[in-house]
Amino acid sequence: MSIEILKEGISEEQKSQDEQKTREIVSDVLTSIKTCGDSAVREYSEKLDNYSPASFRLSEEQIQDCINQLSDQVIHDIKFAQTQIREFAKAQKDALQDIEVEPIPGVILGHKNIPVQSVGCYVPGGKYPMVASAHMSVVTASVAGVPRIVATTPPYKGELIPAVIAAIHFGGAHEIYIVGGAQAIGMLAYGTETVSSVDMVVGPGNAFVAEAKRQIFGPVGIDLFAGPTETMVIADDTVDAEMCATDLLGQAEHGINSPAVLVTNSRKLAEGTLKEIDRLLEILPTANLAAPSWHNYGQVYLCDTYEEMLQVANQIASEHVQVMTDRDDWFLEHMTSYGALFLGPRTNVANGDKVIGTNHTLPTKGAGRYTGGLWVGKFLKTHSYQKITSDEAATFVGEYCSRLCLLEGFVGHAEQANIRLRRYGGLNVPYGKPPSQI
Repeated sequence: MSIEILKEGISEEQKSQDEQKTREIVSDVLTSIKTCGDSAVREYSEKLDNYSPASFRLSEEQIQDCINQLSDQVIHDIKFAQTQIREFAKAQKDALQDIEVEPIPGVILGHKNIPVQSVGCYVPGGKYPMVASAHMSVVTASVAGVPRIVATTPPYKGELIPAVIAAIHFGGAHEIYIVGGAQAIGMLAYGTETVSSVDMVVGPGNAFVAEAKRQIFGPVGIDLFAGPTETMVIADDTVDAEMCATDLLGQAEHGINSPAVLVTNSRKLAEGTLKEIDRLLEILPTANLAAPSWHNYGQVYLCDTYEEMLQVANQIASEHVQVMTDRDDWFLEHMTSYGALFLGPRTNVANGDKVIGTNHTLPTKGAGRYTGGLWVGKFLKTHSYQKITSDEAATFVGEYCSRLCLLEGFVGHAEQANIRLRRYGGLNVPYGKPPSQI
């Protein structure tokens, strides 16, 4: 048994150097936003996006003007996609129930699912007008019942993107700002003179956006680290090289640092896919992004067995995993680390990105080992509560509580139980002492 790497990307050292540069740049941006507020937002917007409006927040008139620029077909398509995302999110929410149980007579335990009260949704758009990202964050937050949804998106070549604005509006955002990049994340997290801060920031973005989310995490919540897009194709000889190459490049075009990985047990397919990628890059209109991404971050693993293919896939934990084999359901059963699975040649990652109903904001950089993607549950906080309704229950639980607190040396904790034993149980428990042993 062996795993052969037919193609490697740039070294881990080079990746680390690039990430360090990104961290330093983002740190400077966030410090400026935190210190200077609106003026820093404007400075970065002018410098990076060539955009400096009277107000970064869109008015109702500006939103309606964007909608008016769209054809009926575009509006219909946007609303169709949002319906799919909304209905799946509703089904997910229905699976999350408030509970209340009485494990001991008179002892009530429960939990409530409460929406995060304010959420900032970042909708990327620097390279492409990412209409679909509005569906994924704004619509899902709306289904969760978030009372304040703030969306921000960059201008595209210095102009508003009508379709993105319309999608954000139809999705249910309460405020829309035209600000992009790390400065937008800082604006949402810290607030400015004109923008109130939020409790949580969500949404995908480039390496700078992902790093900004990492740096603001703590005082502000985030959904997950959703950096540059990653894709993996797990395939055997039941599919051909053209399909594999198309699925790999379909995600590599996101940017110049989007990893695309082929894992296969067919040498013929591996070598054929490499040739087919070279052919497609000659005719792909977005090859200026896809080509460097593939050359620097593309990888091909040739395995002997399906078990080895599974091993590689779980180790890498790619954001998108396209499975096209004679045993797709076996991978569904055994895969443990990934963002989302796309099973069989009839489906594809683009379906999940744009329209099918699942969320496309997914974990990257191996985070699929410990978290799933954005979903309605990310916008809900599960809070527990407890209530004791009888003297008998207060006494019964209190005796255990007192002894267990003193076992750890927490005398003050024990007295919280003891005072109730004296009040509600009529027990003569000396201060700082345990009740009698059972």
